Amino acid sequence: MNITGTFIDEISHDIPSANWGPEEWHKEFDTIKSVGIDTVIMIRAGYGHKMTFNSKVLANHRPMRPAYFNLLELFLNESQRCGMKFYFGLYDSGKYWEQGDYQQEIDINLRFTDEVMEKYGFHPAFCGWYLSHEMTTHNEQMLTLDQKLIDHLKAVKNIPILMSPYVCGRLQFEDPITPKEHEKQWDEIFGALSGKVDFVAFQDGQEDLMELEEFSIINKTLADKHGFRAWTNIETFERGMPMDFLPISWENLHYKMGVAKRCGVEKSITFEFSHFLSPNSMYSSAHMLFKRYVNWMETNL
Repeated sequence: MNITGTFIDEISHDIPSANWGPEEWHKEFDTIKSVGIDTVIMIRAGYGHKMTFNSKVLANHRPMRPAYFNLLELFLNESQRCGMKFYFGLYDSGKYWEQGDYQQEIDINLRFTDEVMEKYGFHPAFCGWYLSHEMTTHNEQMLTLDQKLIDHLKAVKNIPILMSPYVCGRLQFEDPITPKEHEKQWDEIFGALSGKVDFVAFQDGQEDLMELEEFSIINKTLADKHGFRAWTNIETFERGMPMDFLPISWENLHYKMGVAKRCGVEKSITFEFSHFLSPNSMYSSAHMLFKRYVNWMETNL
């Protein structure tokens, strides 16, 4: 189950910046193309006071730090050069929706996506939207947020919409959800979003590895039931270690790819190649993970 899509995360709050400029990103896009990646997803266009380009809408809303070079334009142009589809992730305030002020989060993104469409909607690589506000359990206010944003996105540019939710699993939560309850809640969520979201790629890093296949089968079954095309988001970083967010072990990545294949998902994407799987990564263990991955690809052609 080769990885054919990756998130790009340079507006982050929990992993370090690679401090790359245009030259390094040019090299990285060549690298990901060389291993068959055809889809890139900018996980968010802004977070808190940080942004990928100098947005007037965001700057009028709150004090923002300047974007010293235009990452969005860079990623769009590199995607076009490499023949890749680009999915645009929305603005995450890191504040309003987390405090229960969902309408404020909606209003900002409605104005922001209008601005993005005016500036970049014509770009040939702009092929999809990504819902950056991740969901884990049934929450009516979160559903309303997604529904209003989806309706607006489809109206301004009717292209596929991707979401990447996560399981309330034991590697992240003290009170993890049971498979039965997860199935019940996501049956309700998918029912509410049916016909609105095109692709769903559940993150695979919150569950214990020995529970992953059971949850993955549930996710695929529900996606099929409600008309979603099922992808998977294979996390290439490790959870549950003394220090989080370091490159995953090859054995764990190999196992998770096997689960994805057995469950019959259509496509594997990852969070995320550049930090955790790239030979250009700041982490030397990512260089070795890339070597193991490429060796595995070559023996499975």
